Amino acid sequence: MAQKIWFNGKLVPFKNAKIHILTHTLHYGTGAFEGMRFYQTKHGAAIFQLARHIDRLLYSAKCIHMNIPFTKTQLIKATINLLKANKIKSGYIRPISIYGHGPLRVNPINIPVDVAIACWPWGSYLGAEAVKLKVSSYMRIHPSSSYTDAKITGHYVNAMLAVKEAVAAGFTEAIMLDYKGNIAEGSAENLFIIKNKIIYTPPLGTILAGITRESVIKLARDFKYKVVEKPLKIKEALNADECFLTGTAAEISPVGQIDKKKLKTQFGPITKQLRTEFMKIVSGENKKYFKWLTFVK
Repeated sequence: MAQKIWFNGKLVPFKNAKIHILTHTLHYGTGAFEGMRFYQTKHGAAIFQLARHIDRLLYSAKCIHMNIPFTKTQLIKATINLLKANKIKSGYIRPISIYGHGPLRVNPINIPVDVAIACWPWGSYLGAEAVKLKVSSYMRIHPSSSYTDAKITGHYVNAMLAVKEAVAAGFTEAIMLDYKGNIAEGSAENLFIIKNKIIYTPPLGTILAGITRESVIKLARDFKYKVVEKPLKIKEALNADECFLTGTAAEISPVGQIDKKKLKTQFGPITKQLRTEFMKIVSGENKKYFKWLTFVK
């Protein structure tokens, strides 16, 4: 585990990064957060899509009327300095912004905003085997209930219930449907299917605006694949030639089974091609995509 955490503008010892028990976000889920990976490369540690993740953190905070007291530039610099201080070569980064200790009522009036960034070593999230998905009985949050494209802490109660249900039933991960019965996303991943060499993924509207998702769409189009964003039914996923999940933690993970049905391939050729190239990119082996990496020097 890292020795230092960046907390409200300063690097502090891990054990000193504390909040009060009456912190507003602890009681009401009113926080914004991010998840980023950084990878070991021959050029040093490299953070994947750092600027885009900070953009989304600021957007998510805005959705809950939270004014983060640091600029994008300051947060980027803080993240880089955090990795330098901890000297970890690869792992995970967790920025979070919360409403702190103040009047404890639902409406966060006159409550300070606390911001922290932590990091730690982290390996594979979903493992090496093809993922087994269970269609969840829990619906993904309704777009009229919140900002579904934002990464808000309270949203993840919905995700936790879905993945708990799936794992208890013997699956790796859940897949949630939206209020129209279309595929939304997993507990922490976006979903793609491939049919006749065309790649399909649910559109924005009821899903998290995944940064790995948008990167994979760009990568697939660079490979001259047609990528279509459209509503998808579970039946389409069951009959797909290939299926995979994307996310900061999951990276690109093949799907081999949905409910009781095994898919046509456990790890199809297009999924394999995209994953192989993605791992080259994050490892600093493809200069074309260096713009996606922030090297910590």
